[in-house]
Amino acid sequence: MVRVKNWALASLLAGAMAGVPQDARAETAWTVGPLFDQITVIAARRAARLGDQPGNSAQIAAGQIVFLRADHVAQALNRLPGVNIQRGSGQEHLTAIRSPVLTGGAGAGSFLYLEDGVPLRAPGFANVNGLFESHSELARAIEVVRGPGSALYGSNAVHGLINVLTPEPSVDPERFIEGLWGRFGRGRLRALVSEQFGRHGIAAGATLLHEGGFRELSGLDQQKATLRYAYKKGPARLTVQVSGQNLAQETAGFIRGLNAYKDPALARGNPNPEAFRDSKSVRAFVRWEQEISSTLEFTLTPYGRWNAMDFRMHFLPSKALEQNGHSSAGLQSALYWIPAPGVTLITGADADFSQGFLKETQARPSFGSFPQGVHYDYKVNAAVLAAFVHGEWRAAPKILLVGGLRFEYVKYDYVNKTAADSVGRFLRPADRRDVFRAVTPKLGAVYDLAPGAQIFMNYARGARAPQTTDLYRLQINQVVGENRAEKMDSFELGLRGEVLGGSYEIAGFFMKKRNFFFRDADGFNVANGKTRHAGIEAQAALPITSWLELSGSATYARHTYEFTRDVSAQATEVISRGNDIDTAPRWLGNLRALWRPASALTVEVEWVHMGRYYTDAANLNSYPGHDVFNLRGSWALSENLEVFASLRNLTNKAFATRADFAFGTARYFPGEPRAAQGGIALRF
Repeated sequence: MVRVKNWALASLLAGAMAGVPQDARAETAWTVGPLFDQITVIAARRAARLGDQPGNSAQIAAGQIVFLRADHVAQALNRLPGVNIQRGSGQEHLTAIRSPVLTGGAGAGSFLYLEDGVPLRAPGFANVNGLFESHSELARAIEVVRGPGSALYGSNAVHGLINVLTPEPSVDPERFIEGLWGRFGRGRLRALVSEQFGRHGIAAGATLLHEGGFRELSGLDQQKATLRYAYKKGPARLTVQVSGQNLAQETAGFIRGLNAYKDPALARGNPNPEAFRDSKSVRAFVRWEQEISSTLEFTLTPYGRWNAMDFRMHFLPSKALEQNGHSSAGLQSALYWIPAPGVTLITGADADFSQGFLKETQARPSFGSFPQGVHYDYKVNAAVLAAFVHGEWRAAPKILLVGGLRFEYVKYDYVNKTAADSVGRFLRPADRRDVFRAVTPKLGAVYDLAPGAQIFMNYARGARAPQTTDLYRLQINQVVGENRAEKMDSFELGLRGEVLGGSYEIAGFFMKKRNFFFRDADGFNVANGKTRHAGIEAQAALPITSWLELSGSATYARHTYEFTRDVSAQATEVISRGNDIDTAPRWLGNLRALWRPASALTVEVEWVHMGRYYTDAANLNSYPGHDVFNLRGSWALSENLEVFASLRNLTNKAFATRADFAFGTARYFPGEPRAAQGGIALRF
């Protein structure tokens, strides 16, 4: 177990300087260029126009990523409608995309996290905090699909997908180094080298992060590195990439008591000084793209991954130590064919083979139904096989039709390394094999109303096999083998367009989910929940003058239970049909004003709105929401030298990044008070 060290990063970074591509500095608006011509990779597993997509995908462009210089990926992604990523302690987070904020297996399994199109984790072994493993700090773009993914994506793409695109070798040599430092012992060093040599290209980048933490014993160190090699000859292109990260984090737990986040002393404290999270991961892939003719090409991507993590489960009464990890080998394949003008077909097959393990051990003396010793110790061999077909047909000059179908087969071979019995509240199944199958269709259409205006419609089904923790980390009230594949049907209607030099998009959605697996207020698992999700999302960017631009997003949605369930231990938290799901704010908003008084100077004011939400299933307790303002700016002193600064939580608002009600009390992760940071950038 690696512990965080207090090292003088501020002095190291004081001499470090970083830079960004000159063209990226200007790309701070929501859109860059015409809306319909934006390029998205996630929609078709290769570059495609946004205007040819019937679903609701969005993107954080390179310029925004550079300008934001986010300490946590949530600060970037929460600028998009329908997205609500709540930061926990350090690099931890919980995700919501057209959903409530989901925890446990539901939080891990409902969202598909990708890096360059390859899943960060294997199906069945997802990590609820999975985005911290991506190299988002150096991303050239971060893409999001809200709602179920297309037929090209499978397990975990239920509520949405997030794809982090890392830098490609640049035609013009690029080298930069960036140093950032600020309050709470925060410092970060980023560096990138990117260049092409004839048919060969290389991009190598690294990020070093240190935080002292604004709460007691909550510091962290994290290192990330990515190396990409590219070779192109005629119609063939080869890409080889290796990436990895190491995180050593001291974790601060929930503070307890109604409105405890408003008390500065409590907010800076840490009731769980023993908590920590240590994580390591390595990923690699080789991508071969071959153009056979002007109408036919294929892509093969074999990949491998390894990860391991130890962390203290400070959020449970047992304070148990969990150790988990898995290693994988997989293959993605796709054949792209244009059989006739206006018709495109994509077909392929995917495979993923993984071996994972989990061990949970309680060091505390036995109490209640929590016994001292090993709770679980098992391994799982998993195989996921899938085949898909995706088609696009220009049925008329103004009408594009899209359809797809995916079949997925999931097999788990579980081996119990302890006695097959129950200890306290913990049920340990005997060795077994479980198989799940899912068929997920998608139908969509895009209609060109007029130049610069489109209507899009979409139906999609999302499905996922249970996570291995859902199946094998059971409790005594459960029946072994009762879990079924989670399924959700989604309907969507939207309008997007360009007007007055700006752009807009509005979308409404309705979704129903069954076999929702979650943990109730008793701490026991529910295997057959049903939920309903409906809302409207909007985003827009509008230039007011040549030097002032407004942009932003807003979401109104309701996420409700579609069943009733009594909860015995805490009778006040009965789940009733029609109740809001806990941690599901109805309103989300993000508004920015971008000011460019000179070509070298950019200043942005950001308003982040979090609406009120219930913190328990009975809707008896709630968090009132908050409004936080941020100020940031950058000044290009020369073509190669830039300085930047930001002031977050401008009004020093007391707020919670996450609020919850459990074990009879309100509990919170407090948000950071006002914090300034800045840095220098050098490109050479």
